[in-house]
Order: sequence, then structure tokens, then C-alpha cells
Amino acid sequence: MQPSPAEIGRTLAAGHLPAVAHIACHPGPLPIRHVTDAQGRPLLLVPSDGTLSTALRPQPGNDDAALVLDIRDVPPMASSPSIGRVWVSGWAAKLTGEQARTAALDYADTDACGDLLDIGGSQSLYRMDVAEVRFERNEKLVEIDPDDYAEASPDPLRAVEFDLIADLADHHVSEMSDYVRRQLGPAAKPGDDPRVVRLDRYGFVVRMGSRSARLAFPRPVTDRHDLAHLLHPILCHRCAA
Repeated sequence: MQPSPAEIGRTLAAGHLPAVAHIACHPGPLPIRHVTDAQGRPLLLVPSDGTLSTALRPQPGNDDAALVLDIRDVPPMASSPSIGRVWVSGWAAKLTGEQARTAALDYADTDACGDLLDIGGSQSLYRMDVAEVRFERNEKLVEIDPDDYAEASPDPLRAVEFDLIADLADHHVSEMSDYVRRQLGPAAKPGDDPRVVRLDRYGFVVRMGSRSARLAFPRPVTDRHDLAHLLHPILCHRCAA
């Protein structure tokens, strides 16, 4: 059991990773701040004066600007594999009035930054309607249906993945090693030193030298507290017994 391409796309695009925008009629990519709303539509936080706002100005006769958001995974540890890269294509339009206020609240759910207080002044919000989503991993490109992307939900552990892996490495190495060996059975080799290198709602990836394995949770977890409840019998094997 592991995330679908649509779920990975939503996780990468959620707003916890840096993005660059490729904007129609602009010569090069531009770094851009963004989050996504409940439907997966990117919300772009842009200085009202500057290169980005100029690039996003609609061409004559249009109400929006065509662009592609390019978002690469940043693995939590140097030894962690990347989960890929996503391109979200569509059209962005500047929001004003009540739409801008509502979008600012949506933005704050992911990133409650102070610049949101300057919407309508030094800052502007744009909402992007998604037309196409592509996901790349290990040089394989997958087209994601925009409806599947919209219905998927980002991984609830992504924003705290580094903290969770670091905690396991600092405090629970022996317990996790024992658990991994029990799960792998004969596939575990003498001298293996399993280390958790990725973690999501469905399970975790462990690395043992040049080998890696994915171990699934009994069920998907809903948040950090649910994960702690699920891991308790793993980290306290004698308690579970």
C-alpha cells in the first residue's frame, strides 16, 4: 500500500516545497510562493510590484495568464530517496475583494505568513485553475487526471516528516531495527542496520546498505497523533506482547 500518483502530486504541490513558475511570454522560470486550496488549486502570493506581477499580467483580451508550476521534492535526509517532481499547468487570475479575503484564509491554513496582511497593498493573491498535472519519478512521466488530482488529499505527515524520521533515528533505532527484521524475516541479512529514510500515511521506507524496502502500516494514518498511536506497539514491543 502506497500513495497514488494523484496523492503524491497533491503532496508535492501542497505548499511545503519551493516552486518555480514558467509563465507564458516570459523568458525564464521565476521562484514563486504558493500553497494549494482544498481542491488542489494553487494560490500564488506575489508582490504587487515586480517581475512576477508583470509576468502574470494577462495579455490583451484575456482575464488570466497561462503558466506551469514546477515543484521538486526535497528529501528530508541526505540518504532519503526523492518522491519525484510535479508540473501543474493552468491559468492564474488575480483575486480581489471577497475572493481575495477568502483565499487569504485558505492560504493561512498552510502558511500563516505576515504578508497575507498586506493583500491589496504590497501583496497580491492569484488563484490558478488546473488544466493538466504531470508527475515524474525515476525518469518516468505520468499524466494525472485533473479530477483525480483535485479529489486526492496531500499526505498529512509531509510537513513533519523530517522531525519524525529524526526522532526515530535519535531515540528508537534498536526498536525499529528489530521491527524491520521481524517484518522482513529471511530477507533480513546479518549485519543489516535498517534506517527509516521516508515516511508517509501508508508506511515507511527503510534503507539497509545499498538495499531498501517499503513496509506498510496496517491502515493509513490521519495525522501525527494517529501515527504515534499506531507506532506504540512497534516501539514498545514488550507492551504490545
